Order: sequence, then structure tokens, then C-alpha cells
Amino acid sequence: MTSFFEETARRTPVAHETEVLVVGGGSAGVAAAVAAARAGAQVLLAERYGYLGGLATGGLILLLLTLDDGRGRQAVGGLCQEVVDRLAARGAAIFPPRPEWGRDDPALVERDRRLGLVWGRSPHRVRYSVAFEAEEMKSALAELAQEAGIELLFHAFACDPLLEDGRVGGVAFEGKSGRFAVRARCVVDATGDGDVFARAGCAHERERVLPWLWFVVGGVDDAEAAAASGHGFRTLGAGRVLMPWGASEKIARRVDATSPEDLSYAELECRRRVMAELDRLRKDAPGFANAHLCRIADQLGVTESRRLLGRRVLRREEAECAFADAVALTGHWTKYGAWYQIPYGALLARELDNLLVAGRCISVDHRVHHATKEIPACFATGEAAGTAAALAVRAGVDPARLDVAVLRARLREAGAILELAGDGAA
Repeated sequence: MTSFFEETARRTPVAHETEVLVVGGGSAGVAAAVAAARAGAQVLLAERYGYLGGLATGGLILLLLTLDDGRGRQAVGGLCQEVVDRLAARGAAIFPPRPEWGRDDPALVERDRRLGLVWGRSPHRVRYSVAFEAEEMKSALAELAQEAGIELLFHAFACDPLLEDGRVGGVAFEGKSGRFAVRARCVVDATGDGDVFARAGCAHERERVLPWLWFVVGGVDDAEAAAASGHGFRTLGAGRVLMPWGASEKIARRVDATSPEDLSYAELECRRRVMAELDRLRKDAPGFANAHLCRIADQLGVTESRRLLGRRVLRREEAECAFADAVALTGHWTKYGAWYQIPYGALLARELDNLLVAGRCISVDHRVHHATKEIPACFATGEAAGTAAALAVRAGVDPARLDVAVLRARLREAGAILELAGDGAA
């Protein structure tokens, strides 16, 4: 039987006021905040950790899978491409040149497989996927946000949406200083787990998943040979390999990534198995005898928990379908030629007119989620949500009533790709 504490009513001080509040500083959240700021809105971006990037940085998922459709056509541009360009300028990203995209040359495919850029079933082709360095990505995202004039608020854990007259008037946070609120005209939930929309009572689905914990090993005698033999992926830095340790049904249980109890189990079990895997590599894998642990991800590689049931649910059978209200596009990292246009309604909660959702918890079914959960797709939906939020504020309307044609035009101006080349205006 559950026992309770009775709490007295409390008044939460409003510490910040802004036009657009973005909750969550992963790839979707950064894209949303930067897009909103560039579109003229006052923006505050709140993040529970002390850095930006989410799973792309703290989760050590150091692969952008994928920016193409598997047939040589770019599917994700805009802010995601801008970040790739920034990383590449610093020598912090590896990806195949454009003339190679879609080619089935076995030597090129094998080269990219060793970098973790090729997944799925054969026959394989070269994908426009990107391997990058985590700390460089953190810096690139921070610079992008600061250059846009965004107010960044780290170490702020979102607790409760504050509802006023059927709208989200702001969000309450907890920090070392206690509880405080941020008041906003428009809110973007980019938490990945749908923390804002779930606590606001919005309809959603939930999934239990197997936990992952990625790690980087250094001191490998021949990282290229290790990757060739299936021991991780070659990554930036001499003698280093990226290891995507993942649980299976035989050795771990599925977890609810919103449950502290389940997450505690997953953290401890995954870390224990990472250490066991390192011991095995040192003993059995050629070139690993003197290997050392560089870093274990400080975020579990959980990419599914809650999914919004929004004004539009994008479903598996709608692959390769065109929509007049599409605001983002993505390929599929394991399927060649598969792509999804993402309609605006998939970013909108049914219950609250001024709440937008971006990233892996947008309104799609479980199968489509396999594509939209990836980092490039999160950049794309984040850019769409942030742009919509700013345009809505400027127009004096809620995002649910925004003219989608205006939004689409603004996204194209910013370099976002809404249709594949050859299937309409890109």
C-alpha cells in the first residue's frame, strides 16, 4: 500500500521570462533554440546537465545516422549540415564525399563500416553518415547557441508544466537553489522522454527498451584492424575504438527509461558489463592487450520511452508519402531508399495549443520511430519546432494555428530539406 506525505500549497518564484522556452539541450533542443532565436524570438534553453548534445555527446553515440536516403540524395540539411560543416572545419568529423553517396563499391562500404557509418541488411551502399568527436560537438553546439543570443540555463531539471487557461504558461524547474519557474509564451518539449507533455496530461504511448552504454577504448595497437575484425568502430584519435555495448534479452531486462528504479538497475548492470567486456577484449582480442578505458558514456543509450500521440501520428505505411504540411524529412539509417516526410501535426500536442514537441518523442508509431529517433532527424524536427515557435510568437498566434505555408517557406530559406531532390522542390 502506498503511503503519502501531505504537502502544503506553495508559491513558485518566476526566475526567468522569455518568449520561447526550450526544455532539453540535446540535438533537437539546440536546433529548436537556435532556429527560434534566428527567427527573431527571445529564447531560453534549459538543460539538466552541464553541456549540450544529449546522447550525441554525453551518450557517446558519436554517429550521425544518416543525412541521406541511401540512394545518394541528401535528406537532412539546415542546422544539422551547419554543425557538420563546423566540425569538419576543425577536423572533428569523418564522412564520405558527396560523389560516393549511394555507391555500392565494396571497398568503400567496408571503409565506412569500420567507422560505424553503414548499418542494416546487405547489399550495402555508401551512406552520408558522419562520425564525430564528442567534446568537439559539445563546443560546436555551445558556440552555435551563444552566437544566436540564446539564454542558456544548465543544471535545471524540469519538474512540472504550469498550466494556465488551457495553455502552458511556463515550466517549473528544480536546481541546487530550489524550485523556480520560467514563464514563456511558447514551450518546446525537447526532453527526449516527453517529460513536459506527459506531466501536462497529453496523450502518449510508452515503450520498454533494452539499455545500452557506449564506451571508448584507447591504447589499441591497430584500431583499423580491430574495427575490421568486428571489435568496435574506428573513431577520431589514434589507437581508439568506439564500443557500442548493448544488452540483449538473454543478459538484461527491458527497462522503463522514465523509472528511477529501472534506470538505476540499467546504469549499474551496463557499467558492470562494460568492464567485463573490456577485460575480455584485453584477454582475447588482438591488439587490445594494453588497451585502457578512455570514457564510458554518462548517459544511457536509451532512445525510446514516451511518444506523443499528437494531432497527427505518422505511421509506417506512410513511408515515401508526400504531405502538403511536411516540415522535416529523414531517411532511414538501416534501410536503403526509405524516407519519411514529417507533417507539422506530428510536432503538436492535441491538448495544448502552445506546446510543440521535437526529437525522438514526436508523434510517430513504433516503426517510424526507428528513423525519427536518430540524431539528424532530431536536428530536423527541432529546427522545425523552433522556427514554428518563433513565427507563432511574432504573429501573435499559438503554434497550432500557425500558417504552415509560412513555416515551410522559412525552413527552406534556412537550408532545411523538406523534399528529396527529384521528388519536388528541395
